[in-house]
Amino acid sequence: MGAGTGGTMTDSRAMARAILLSRRGFPAPNPHVGCVIVRDGEVVGEGWHRFAGGPHAEAEALAQAGERARGATAYVTLEPCNHHGRTPPCSQALIRAGVARVVVACRDPNPVAAGGLEALRSAGVAVETGLMEAEAAEANWRFLTAMRLGRPAVVAKAAVSADGRIALPSGESRWITGPAARRAGHRLRAEMGAVLVGRVTAERDDPRLTARIPGVRNQPLRVVLDPEGRLPASLRVFDDSAPTLRVTAEPLPGGLAVGRDPGGGLNLRGLLAELFRRGVTGILVEGGGRTIASFLRAGLVDRLELFVAPKLLLDGLPAVLGRAPLSLDSAPRGRWVAVRRVGADLRLTLDLAGSGETEPSAER
Repeated sequence: MGAGTGGTMTDSRAMARAILLSRRGFPAPNPHVGCVIVRDGEVVGEGWHRFAGGPHAEAEALAQAGERARGATAYVTLEPCNHHGRTPPCSQALIRAGVARVVVACRDPNPVAAGGLEALRSAGVAVETGLMEAEAAEANWRFLTAMRLGRPAVVAKAAVSADGRIALPSGESRWITGPAARRAGHRLRAEMGAVLVGRVTAERDDPRLTARIPGVRNQPLRVVLDPEGRLPASLRVFDDSAPTLRVTAEPLPGGLAVGRDPGGGLNLRGLLAELFRRGVTGILVEGGGRTIASFLRAGLVDRLELFVAPKLLLDGLPAVLGRAPLSLDSAPRGRWVAVRRVGADLRLTLDLAGSGETEPSAER
């Protein structure tokens, strides 16, 4: 459906279209936003935020609508921004275009960008909020989770066999899942905007950790946990195909020192706080098993993405290596967000919000 097609648009149909559009593109660390402009029951403009630094959804939709935006209704999945960052404020663009009514699904929790609704009302634009809020929030969960917790949203991802193994005893792991699952993994890297691995995975697998799919303008930040700074510079993760951050325990040349937690491991909470300070709103933890376990034990995993292949590896390496809970009652629990077929494999998405994370304190 594009401008001028699709028949008469109701509020719900128009917002559903805006939410669908918002899922396109890879705007990390910015939020996903979709916009549909309707005049006299007809779509005259639509857009979405394709990549950080590019036009916002409202700007794309207004450019498509042109003069037909005057007197129209704009449906936006997130409150139009009211600040001048890399692009001008969307609230002012809507006002200048003469839009008569703006329907917003979610308010923007980012204090830097908020205030768009008040600006629109002050200019005489009719404003309504809350239409299909839950659906829009799910499409934008990375950004909204980061704003709520004051740290990047964390997804732990693993490709596993049907019996929960990530590799043979020899360490061989290419490829457990098929091409479709691997493409979905690349989309996750681009969606989150940052990808993290531990030292052993970086050294053993020598991954590039880039998002090699169409539509990616900004490669994800590569974060490598290297407590003692022992990884050689010849690894592919340190090439110039994407930005890389080496994380160490103590200050070392070219590294980010985060110290250690009381158990002797890297201070993961401190790392996430620093990444958030640098503007990172999402991070994909790809491995290995001990690294994933360390984030799980710290209660820092918001979602778990498992790509399950119809294979059995029996005595292979488990997906998560670490201490088991003391009892089933104390085991972290989550809720299934989605179970999907991806080629010959399954993709299981488990939401772990509340399984160990607490709301951020004022100091965090």
